[in-house]
Amino acid sequence: MESRTIKSFKLRGTRITTAQGAARDRLWKQFGIELSNQVIDFPALFPGAKKFALEIGFGMGEATLEIAEQNPELGILAIDVHQPGIGKLLAVIEEAQLSNVRVMDADAHAVLQQMIEDGSVDALHLFFPDPWPKTRHHKRRIVNPEFIELLARKMKTHGELHIATDWEPYAQWIEEQFGKVRTFSGGKIERPAWRPLTRFEGQGLRKNHVVTDFLYIRN
Repeated sequence: MESRTIKSFKLRGTRITTAQGAARDRLWKQFGIELSNQVIDFPALFPGAKKFALEIGFGMGEATLEIAEQNPELGILAIDVHQPGIGKLLAVIEEAQLSNVRVMDADAHAVLQQMIEDGSVDALHLFFPDPWPKTRHHKRRIVNPEFIELLARKMKTHGELHIATDWEPYAQWIEEQFGKVRTFSGGKIERPAWRPLTRFEGQGLRKNHVVTDFLYIRN
């Protein structure tokens, strides 16, 4: 598959703090992974893990941290391009002495295409992706049949794809896109107890946003 040229993310204002920048500089070699054409060996990267997950768009890393702490046998590759969040997550990985999280600063499409072996991922978390609400920007939405089929190739049979959004039109869009493919089964679910409530989600709830969770199983 050719590299994707339409980006599903928007680089926002950096506003990275001194502490976040220092953590980024100091800890990247220890916990960061550079984008390359070398396929990731998950068992070697996470020696103590029994399952492997990708988290696409981790924001400030709040959910990543909590999930990693509660699931020490789950190896998590967290992918984002938000520099303050990368710096913050690296710092909390060190502070919590986590051995089951690694971080990538890259476009998730490129990571999946170049570095993730087919049939190697047990779970994928896509929490609150950019909804790109304007009609002319819908082509930038990360959830589309092409992306879904890419995930299907990378995930194990019976692997779990968890999605959450607080934008109701995007929830409808997600259902429509998964209705176009046969590689996944599932749909809307109640909010899972294991999914942490982040500050971002809390802000949306205070604005009366409706949060929709989805669970899709790789057929």
